[in-house]
Amino acid sequence: MASLPASQLADARPGPLEDTLHDLLGGRLDRIHLRQRIGLESEQGQHVLGYGRNFFHLENWYTSHAVIRGVLRLTGLHGRARRNALDIRVHRRDMAVPGLPPAFAGLRILHLSDLHLDMNADFPGVLSERVRGLEYDFCVITGDFRFLTHGPIDAAMDAMARIREHLRGPVYGILGNHDSIRMVPRLEGMGIHMLMNESLEIRRGGDAIHLAGVDDPHYYRVDNLERACRGIPAGAVSLLLAHTPEIYRQAAHAGFHVMFCGHTHGGQIRLPGGLPVITNARCPRRFCAGYWRHGQLQGYTSLGTGSSVVDVRLNCPPEVVLHRLVP
Repeated sequence: MASLPASQLADARPGPLEDTLHDLLGGRLDRIHLRQRIGLESEQGQHVLGYGRNFFHLENWYTSHAVIRGVLRLTGLHGRARRNALDIRVHRRDMAVPGLPPAFAGLRILHLSDLHLDMNADFPGVLSERVRGLEYDFCVITGDFRFLTHGPIDAAMDAMARIREHLRGPVYGILGNHDSIRMVPRLEGMGIHMLMNESLEIRRGGDAIHLAGVDDPHYYRVDNLERACRGIPAGAVSLLLAHTPEIYRQAAHAGFHVMFCGHTHGGQIRLPGGLPVITNARCPRRFCAGYWRHGQLQGYTSLGTGSSVVDVRLNCPPEVVLHRLVP
């Protein structure tokens, strides 16, 4: 898909932007979905209280940036915490999937999440170096390309284009609560297949698995699992990309085998011993970091590749994850 000049996506009025996006994406997205996303984005700013699944949205309370930095400076931890935010770890793990077709045994998936690319000018270069040379079959990005929750998208998209040069093979993505629907044509123009309540089939020889992705379930709440499941045969091995773990129950009962998500950053700032100060997700904390299960659904919530609100990390290093599926 060809990229679109930023000027043509700058108009936030529902009518012109809806028509432009609908045409650019080949009619893939439902008109109601487009209207909801565009309309919610066009509201003045982003709300701190109310809306979404949480009552309180820390990422939209911009006074918190100064408060967090001030506390860290008073404790002498600010410099260390900023260095930690660029210390991206590579984690490798196996996930046993019942019924995995033989051709997909050993399938390697690179999982990135919560990049917030325009927050720290050094971050895109650090991430590019970290992913260069990694061996995997395809990459998934579970949302939050941008730092702020509204406003321009150009800086984040330019940074993503730099990183895309170092990602091999197919790349699939979804939008998070910091992202704009205006990003989709730009991302697809650089070869990132965005799943907007959609699914696709991945084949190896005569075997197949299915990959689905939903639009942001946390703030915009425009996720539609029913639509995302269309075309997935009953019993077929299916993987789900969702920005937040908060829809774990719906995903489990929809029949998905594996769910990859992010949003929580694992807390980002943790007390000694690993207790997160806040996770910003309305679900039990066991779903907010790392591997988890709910019924037959297995999930992994990324600790985040980037950082949100402020570019700091304590006792919770950023990560990229290499998942290997095994029978």
